[in-house]
Parts: sequence; C-alpha cells; structure tokens
Amino acid sequence: MASGLAPYGPSRPCPWAAMAGLAGRLARRWCSGLLRSPTQVPALGLHARSPAMRTSQKDFNNAVNQVKLLKEDPGNEVKLKLYALYKQATEGPCNVPKPGMLDFINKTKWDAWNALGSLSKEAAQRKYVDLVSSLSAASESPSPKAPAADRKQPEGDSLVVTSEDGITTIRLNRPTKKNALTTQMYHDIIAALQAASKDESAITVLTGSGNYYCSGNDLTNFTQLPAGGPEEMARSGEVLLRDFVDCLIDFPKPLVAVVNGPAVGISVTILGLFDVVYATDRATFHTPFSHLGQSPEGCSSYTFPKIMGSSKAAEMLLFGKKLTAQEACAQGLVTEVFPDGTFQKEVWARLKAYSKLPPNAMRISKQIIRNREKEKLHAVNAEESSVLRERWLSDECMNAVASFLSRKAKL
Repeated sequence: MASGLAPYGPSRPCPWAAMAGLAGRLARRWCSGLLRSPTQVPALGLHARSPAMRTSQKDFNNAVNQVKLLKEDPGNEVKLKLYALYKQATEGPCNVPKPGMLDFINKTKWDAWNALGSLSKEAAQRKYVDLVSSLSAASESPSPKAPAADRKQPEGDSLVVTSEDGITTIRLNRPTKKNALTTQMYHDIIAALQAASKDESAITVLTGSGNYYCSGNDLTNFTQLPAGGPEEMARSGEVLLRDFVDCLIDFPKPLVAVVNGPAVGISVTILGLFDVVYATDRATFHTPFSHLGQSPEGCSSYTFPKIMGSSKAAEMLLFGKKLTAQEACAQGLVTEVFPDGTFQKEVWARLKAYSKLPPNAMRISKQIIRNREKEKLHAVNAEESSVLRERWLSDECMNAVASFLSRKAKL
C-alpha cells in the first residue's frame, strides 16, 4: 500500500508495514526524548518575534516545553525540522558521522541536521521558537464549523458517519492531513461499513472533507514497533489490509465513491470494488507503488486490467502514471466527471434520487452482478496482501523508502 508523510502527491503515501516502524520510532523520539530539554520550566504562551529580536535561553526552554503541549500532531516533516533545529541550537553544526544507508531513522535525522549547515546556535534557537510559536497559534485557532448533518459527531473525529435521505455517508475527516488514513481509520471504516450494511439506508457513500479525497496512508499509522519487530508489524499490516478490502468486496448495498479531489494509493486501488465512482474535474488518480518498491493492493491487479485493459493498467500500476479525472473516466475507472463548481450539488441531487429506488431490488441486482466474482476477488486480495507483506520486508523496498525519507529530510 502506499502511505505518506503526506502521500505521494502533496500528502505522499508510504509503505504500510515497513514504513510503520520507522514512522513510529521517529514520531516517538522527535516528540519525546530527542526534543526534551533537561530544564523543566513552566510552559508559557509563545508569540512571534521579528528576526532581529534576540531569543533568550528561557524563550528556547519554554518553546521546548510548549512542543509537548501542542493539541494537534504537527506531522512528521515538522517534527523532523524541530529535531534538526533543536540539535543545531544545542550542539551547533552537525558533528557526527553519517549513518549507513539502511539505518533509516538515524540517517533521516542526520540529513535534516546536516542540511542546516553553519547556522548559528542563536539563529537555530530563534527559528525553533518561531516555528513552535506558529504551531501553537495554529493549534489554538478555532476550527471551522462542520456541516449541520455532521455536528453531532465528536469534535476532532477523523471519520464522520451520517445517515440521511436514505444515504449513509462515510466521510474521511482529516482535511489538514489531506485525509491520510491512520490505522484506526481503517478499523473505523470497517466498522462503519459493517453497520451500514445492516441499517435502513439504501446507498452508502465514501467521500472526503476539504480539497482532497484521500492522500493514502499516514506515516504515523503504527506508533510503536511491536515486540516481534518488523516481521510482526508486516503480519499485522497484511491482516488489516486483507480485512479492509474483504469488507468492500462483501458489501451488499450500492457503494458509491464521491471523489472530491486528488486520490492516491489505496484510495485509488479500491475504486474497482465500488459500484459507481463520481469525480470532480479537479481530481487526479495516482498509484506510485514501484517508486517505493511495493506492489498493487485493493484487488487492483485484477480489477484494473479488467476495467481499462492490460496496457493502461500496467501504466498506472507499474509505472505510476497519474490520471486526470477525464482520463480515468475515459478508461472506465470513473463513472462520470462533474465541474468542480457544481460537483457537490449535482452529485448529491442524483444520489438522493437514487436512494428512493426500491432498496431490496438494488441489493439483489448488485448480488447478481457481483456474486460471480466474489470468490475470485477474495483470492486476489489474499495474494496481493501476502505479496505486499514480503515486499515490505525486502531490501529493495527498504532502500526505496530510505531514499524517499532522505529526500523529504532536506528542509
């Protein structure tokens, strides 16, 4: 699967299990011991300063404490920048040997620190304090009000499920992270689909909040490496992936993807399992598996060639060609493309009309259409998941991931 610091696009997806341990350890270290000041001072509100103002040691110590009080995860790229600035501010320019290529974590940190060059300690302190100030201000800003139908959801939920007008809507709700998927979101989507399969709605919709549909997987998917190490992480990733895709294969009602923006990785590969896919003309579809030494998932190795032909599918799945919404529609992956300005209005008006059709008739019709291939799809899913588990532990995948992280570390 593709996952990402942000995904491959602006939110670049990165590998599921192989990346998970790296992301977890990086996130845990950046936000704890490696960023912790030995001086324990009360956390104070921080305010932006002009570059000319001198940063005191007290300001710097307060900033270090303030990092631990941030209400929102600032993301891996920002954590890495904080780490590099902290090292520069406390120890000066990078003065340790460069770690080996396969020492992913330490090499990524070394690259970030080394990229700061001869930046003075005082300048690094000032940049650190200013960065924390901006993060603190952003986390305290009031979030925009959710749509009326969603206000009953607890604030901060990364998945919003509503049922209205005969439609159950599962909305990815991490717009600031381009709706990148966390491990918990996979479990929540599975639970939401299982509930939707039994509720009174006629149609189920998957869509995203904000400008993105979904940017693939979030690198913080696995925050702790299990006792069994990377092998156990890969095994659990295989099981979760297989269960998630199996749930889509078995879903009994009409399943519609409302693609409100760019889609990357797993959010693209599963589209062949949906009954209808509507997209804004602003959407793009990207599956850059080979870039990270990985292989397809979501039954796309079977559904894509069947939908668009072998050569077009290979161009996407092997070479990572990004499709526009119009190209995806022409190749059969997307049902219809709408102008972005009228996308929401037109799509939801149509879905509301469809939801008034006899629900049992739609379920039975889907069963007739899909049943012949269910066994095949489950077999493909199991094979893809097993192959991915092997890929996540391969040297090729690890080297591709290390190269990706090194490029991201150049701040």
